[in-house]
Amino acid sequence: MSRTINDILDSESIQASAPCRIDMGGTLDIGSFFYPLSYLHPCTFNIALAMRTRVRILPFEKGRVKISSKGFESAEFPIDKVPFDHPMGLMFAIAAHFQVDGIHIIIESGSPPRSALGGSSVAAVALVAAFNLLMKKAGRPTLSRERIPLLAHGIEESVAGVPCGLQDQLAATFGGINAWYWKGRGDPRTYIRRPLVHEQRYPDLSDHLLVAYCGIPHESKNINSQWVKRFISGECRTRWVEIAAATRAFVEAFASFDISEAVRQMNRDTAIRSEMTPDVLDDTGSALVASALDHDCGARFTGAGAGGCLWALGSPDKIGKLRIAWARELSKIKTARLLAVDIDSDGLLTGSQ
Repeated sequence: MSRTINDILDSESIQASAPCRIDMGGTLDIGSFFYPLSYLHPCTFNIALAMRTRVRILPFEKGRVKISSKGFESAEFPIDKVPFDHPMGLMFAIAAHFQVDGIHIIIESGSPPRSALGGSSVAAVALVAAFNLLMKKAGRPTLSRERIPLLAHGIEESVAGVPCGLQDQLAATFGGINAWYWKGRGDPRTYIRRPLVHEQRYPDLSDHLLVAYCGIPHESKNINSQWVKRFISGECRTRWVEIAAATRAFVEAFASFDISEAVRQMNRDTAIRSEMTPDVLDDTGSALVASALDHDCGARFTGAGAGGCLWALGSPDKIGKLRIAWARELSKIKTARLLAVDIDSDGLLTGSQ
């Protein structure tokens, strides 16, 4: 006999967690780009990091939905009046989709708020998965693991007001180190996943990586909307052809562990995007990129940049020296810091207590 939602939540808390990511080739996962550039076989690269966003669903007042998340003021509304234009509107939209009320959603992020590591999309995947587990326990229809990121992306794009990419949701769901080839809705496969590195090599690979939080939150819609608008109007098309080529070359170099070539393509991508949109790097980001170039390393902003995080790639000895230089630069900003680089192999996890 199936149990009611309230019965389940009174006896156990529903939980899910998922990792954030660093990336290369972002924006190419937006349909505005990958459909007209399909002849170039556009792809995006990302590495899932074990800075996990955790979501819990607890019981609350019947008819209402409450959401609490560090860095935001807690908010609660009747289920039929939850606002989608709220700072936590995406989470409210997911609750509205599942039409579950009498709940308190608690979000705990292992990454800095608005750090361009895919945090909101990761939280959306974790929340969809938590609701999915709740549906399973209630004896209702559920989603496969493969459908969870697609639903999370669909809801996010519907409330964001701008086209959204899919790479963050996929990294959160599957973890690991992957290249994602974008096919779209004209193909039986929306995307093709290509794992690039076996998880046994993750600990050694971490020595080739550096991740820094610049201390200034980002707003991805600002940069992405500029890129989308210009691309649609016909501007900068050749630059995006170059970016697609650089990303493909980076993926092949990374897969064959040709770090020096991967570094070259990574810096090529950063240079092109910075030329198109100078404010993609703030002053701290520009200083970190310049330092990486001085140390023969690659550097790229995560997501759409304009604050948030940067990551670097290089040989372990060069990364070791760059770590010192970056730490010195970041010490100038109280909230800036280097972040731990632990590659996540699990992806989405669910459970209850």
